[in-house]
Amino acid sequence: MNADRETNHDMTNGDIASMLAGAADEVEIGIAPYEAVIRGGRRRKARRWAVAAATALVLAGSSATLAVAGLPGGGGTVTQAATRSATPAPDLFTPTRTTLATGTENGKEWRVAIDVWAAPRTEGQAAGQFAAMGEYGDAPYGTKPSELIGKRSYLVYFSNGDARRKTFEDLFGKDDTMSGTDLQSASTPFDADPEGPERLVIGMVGKDAQQVTCNWKNGTATKVDRAPQNEDTSTDTPAIRPAEGSPVDWFVCLAPEGTAARSAEVTAVR
Repeated sequence: MNADRETNHDMTNGDIASMLAGAADEVEIGIAPYEAVIRGGRRRKARRWAVAAATALVLAGSSATLAVAGLPGGGGTVTQAATRSATPAPDLFTPTRTTLATGTENGKEWRVAIDVWAAPRTEGQAAGQFAAMGEYGDAPYGTKPSELIGKRSYLVYFSNGDARRKTFEDLFGKDDTMSGTDLQSASTPFDADPEGPERLVIGMVGKDAQQVTCNWKNGTATKVDRAPQNEDTSTDTPAIRPAEGSPVDWFVCLAPEGTAARSAEVTAVR
């Protein structure tokens, strides 16, 4: 562009058209971004809400890769087309992780956290997500990649000191909702010993549940209230909490030493 055109405010339509054509001639079109996925191994169907078996999950020969070619001068960033929706697409290959509860007992810190994976829409997306799950140690036991299509996956982990184990896993369908006094829970040993007392209770409830009561075998109970909205409630305090990506809310109860879980129930709703 010359100096006359930069300062001349009386440019004709022909001048403008000539400028645009010249600029277009200098633009190089980069390689279109693409996604390459390799299908993971097949797994037999065994979806359930249950304590996960103490089985090592190995995902062999699977990976998920994403290659993006940047545009010239763009620093590797691809600008979203103006005609596309402003709502960002969910990340299918990285889970959202929420800490549900933390604490310290006998000098050891413990934690309960949940990974939620967004729902893939195609077989290719499901295969890529399944492979990515393997990298995170989240590959659901007994589930085939095709079973992930249209469903969110969740996996709950418990760590006690240096030990970390998967405790519960399943899939959320589009119609999986809870309300009122609906509650689903399971108990698991708090210690590394799989035969130890089932002191840890993890459960899910609907959005209108305000209080859960965990009853213990020694006749005592622990009441867990919903965490106040817009307040930063410490995870050291038992509470009913949302988890990012989950259609239901979650709670965690820990029985006192010397006893174990007996039952759990919703004792207040809004």
